[in-house]
Amino acid sequence: MNIFLGGFWLLAVVCVLLYFVTRAALPTTSAAGFTQFQRSYMVVYLLAMAGDWMQGPHVYALYDSYGMSTHQIELLFVAGFGSSMIFGTVVGSFADRYGRRANCILYGILYSLACVTKHFANFWILMVGRLLGGMATSILYSAFESWLIFEHHKRGYESDLLGNIFSLAVLGNSLTAIVAGLVAQKFADMFGFVAPFDVSMSVLAVMVVVIIMTWPENYGDKSSDLKKSFSTAISAIRTDPKILCLGLIQSLFEGSMYVFVLEWTPALTPVASAADKMSDDGHRGAIPHGHIFAAFMVAIMIGSSVFKLLSKYTSVESFMRIVLFVSAVTLLTPVWFPGNQLVIFSGFLVFEMCVGIFWPSLSTMRGKYVPEETRATTMNIFRVPLNFIVVIILTQNLPMKIIFQCCVVFLMLATVLQHWLHRHISGKLLPKFYGGTLSDQQELAGEDV
Repeated sequence: MNIFLGGFWLLAVVCVLLYFVTRAALPTTSAAGFTQFQRSYMVVYLLAMAGDWMQGPHVYALYDSYGMSTHQIELLFVAGFGSSMIFGTVVGSFADRYGRRANCILYGILYSLACVTKHFANFWILMVGRLLGGMATSILYSAFESWLIFEHHKRGYESDLLGNIFSLAVLGNSLTAIVAGLVAQKFADMFGFVAPFDVSMSVLAVMVVVIIMTWPENYGDKSSDLKKSFSTAISAIRTDPKILCLGLIQSLFEGSMYVFVLEWTPALTPVASAADKMSDDGHRGAIPHGHIFAAFMVAIMIGSSVFKLLSKYTSVESFMRIVLFVSAVTLLTPVWFPGNQLVIFSGFLVFEMCVGIFWPSLSTMRGKYVPEETRATTMNIFRVPLNFIVVIILTQNLPMKIIFQCCVVFLMLATVLQHWLHRHISGKLLPKFYGGTLSDQQELAGEDV
């Protein structure tokens, strides 16, 4: 267990040093109101993420305390991913037509209702909660970013500053995850497993109030209905290979990431010997989940700082090829070195650093190439294959070794796609361009519209 705690403190020192080093690499601006704009987004976004992080650590424990069988719990988890896959495009189109701000408020309402269902030890009521939570998750990972990108360009801020906001969001999200986990554990210890969900509702209520008071509304294509918005987004994906490429990269990487979240515990847990199994010491063979989770979050924070440094010297499209390849190699550690905690833990830490680089990188590339009028719809279409990957992996009862091998294959495919995207962009000499419509980007590339 010492390696996990030692790894956390080592990473914490590296993270602090990198933070001060990268402050000099950040682009600066004299644009009026930018600091306030950035703060208004970060406050809302981190409250939204806190509401999500509050729930995560105790979902399984709550279901188990209600007497749900392992099969029932698996069905509930699959329902959440399935809901996000099926209803994601609907809520995305809602955001583009009726407003991203309204969609973010809807996120708070849906997730709060999901929290209410946690008070009932009934499988079908809990299933409704998982469906609501899946829809809320789709909003969380599309509407907030869509609002930010539109508002950033509307106010005329420099394009380079957008990547800085995304990097700060990843950094803040990791800190929020650690604090939310500690707070959730404290309330769970005091009042039971359902208490963290009540705290989450309170945080989400505050978020909704802050949105109403500080955020203006913005839209995609207000004139399009659900069918038209969906067909326009599909058309953009089909006609612009850059958008299709980004969608596949997102699905392959995030699908692997979510599978990793479910599999890192058994990968790091040593196989108990016969003596351990016969022992009354219930802690033998266990791992310190809190220390490991904290180390993972610090690794993600380090990744966000590395993103700032890499962005200063080369393009996102270029360095992401290496990042995706490294992430694939790191998930080979439980395949090549089964049972070796030090090697596997080290590999997983590097993978989490890659996650910290991936999030702001993908958001930056989406800001360049995804058309504004159907941005939220397009982003949620990307999440369909992502959730499909997770559902298939969860329902096949595959051995852990096979699961990690599948993740490695997914990440290698993502690496190939990223290399193709880089060659495509370099070949057409696309200038640095954030936002705009598909036709705007085609004109910049010298294409016929």
